[in-house]
Amino acid sequence: MTERSERPWGVGRMHTPTEEGCASAEYEFRVLNFPRNATRSDVRQVLADHAEYGHWELARTRLYLGGARRVWLRRRIIRVRRTA
Repeated sequence: MTERSERPWGVGRMHTPTEEGCASAEYEFRVLNFPRNATRSDVRQVLADHAEYGHWELARTRLYLGGARRVWLRRRIIRVRRTA
């Protein structure tokens, strides 16, 4: 498994509409690349660990012709607003 990123966490921002309509949510993304010899159970275990401990969710997965997999994970960026 390798990670493709110039920044430590593969941070990317994407604005998507939420339930309120005009408000937008920001996400950070992490891209994971798995070689063709990675088993399905190994990939599942890595993704489960990211979901459980890092609060990542699956955004997209792609299986390439040679058997390599690329997986995009995302998690919501929570902005803390100053109250005083």
